[in-house]
Amino acid sequence: MADARSQLCLGAGLTVLSHPLMYVKLLIQVGHEPLSPMLGRNLFRTPVYQLPGLFAYAKHIVAIDGKMGLFRGLTPRLCAGAVGTVVHSKVLQVYQAQEEAETSAGDSRKQTSSLEVVVLETSREMIARSAATVITHPFHVITLRCMVQFIGRESKYNGIFDSVATIYREEGLLGFFAGLIPRLLGDVLSLWLCNLLAHLIHTYALDPSTLHVAEMKSYSQAATGFFASMLTYPFVLVSNLMAVNNCGLAGSLPPYAAVYSSWIDCWRHLSTQGNMSRGNSLFFRKVPAGRTYAIQEKRFV
Repeated sequence: MADARSQLCLGAGLTVLSHPLMYVKLLIQVGHEPLSPMLGRNLFRTPVYQLPGLFAYAKHIVAIDGKMGLFRGLTPRLCAGAVGTVVHSKVLQVYQAQEEAETSAGDSRKQTSSLEVVVLETSREMIARSAATVITHPFHVITLRCMVQFIGRESKYNGIFDSVATIYREEGLLGFFAGLIPRLLGDVLSLWLCNLLAHLIHTYALDPSTLHVAEMKSYSQAATGFFASMLTYPFVLVSNLMAVNNCGLAGSLPPYAAVYSSWIDCWRHLSTQGNMSRGNSLFFRKVPAGRTYAIQEKRFV
């Protein structure tokens, strides 16, 4: 019980600290660029026009809504984190209890290879994460829509209960699961890529006799996790766009975002425009050639 509480407290603390970053990233993902690009230099010292980074964007939000404005949509996100942690833990506990029951019943089945162990553990983690994602996705949708209201200065989604009533009235039950499929696909692909790549590195690249092998494994796990998240980022982008797609807010409609018939339509549109990585970087944001952003102060091509 103490471990569960500490895990919930730690998760809540990390959520609060990371919320402004998620907020800025989402506004960039939907194409909201309220500040004019500036002439700067890239890593190679070449002059390029750059869009505002994380700190400039956050400063703009603070200037309009104050410091507390950076935490718009935090409450439903905290609810999603708490419920998701409990669901994830409960699912894993079921598997653990099942394994203990098989052991006590004299079932001596053992994994014959480390790869099979990785596959089994990853499969269980996948089911636990997917269950948590499905159950908490309505909170995720509310969080994103609360954030996107910043663009049009709306107050359509105020509070969890009012937001639930609004979504159900306008979109029915399916509205609570907008963007769920690409989110699930991205989570599953990222998990399998991370664990299998880490297994390959641990098995074939690390010498078990080497000192600090445990430390090297933690580094490789972090590296593979970062690599997997980079590869699956388009799923995150598409999921977030579909979660706010055509929901009646200014940020869900042109010129900020197109109206999509499905997440596949959204994927194709972003791919055609070369925007599959939009919002992935919050620094050194080069203005794409031929791309027009919806800018309040000035329109830049």
